[in-house]
Amino acid sequence: MNKENLSAFPVGEKNDAYAKYFIGQSYLNMLSLEQVSIGNVTFEPRCRNNWHIHHAEKGGGQILLVTAGKGWYCEWGKAPCALKAGDVVNIPANVKHWHGAAKDSWFQHLTIEVPAENGRTEWCEPVSDAEYNALED
Repeated sequence: MNKENLSAFPVGEKNDAYAKYFIGQSYLNMLSLEQVSIGNVTFEPRCRNNWHIHHAEKGGGQILLVTAGKGWYCEWGKAPCALKAGDVVNIPANVKHWHGAAKDSWFQHLTIEVPAENGRTEWCEPVSDAEYNALED
């Protein structure tokens, strides 16, 4: 599996604008900026984003639709969940979490930003190598 044939959604360009919030290389292709924001995010093997929170006073949060590969999702204080194509993750507003690729697989998901009142993303600390390397693929 390589980045060119992961799913029906084009990979897009290197995600340089958000590179400081990722360990490893990610790619971003914004599919919609109207009504709701939908981005196709692609992660190289071992790539993951930092812990982060989608804050909102009302509404908000994020939905992940996994389209290809294997990856992980983890909420603060909970056990990580393995992800595969076809999985859906509903992330409530104000929940600290991270997501990213498995050690041996590319990973791709659509990220849908749920409309929010006074919404903003707070980027937190990276997922440590020790935390990540402890995951059982």
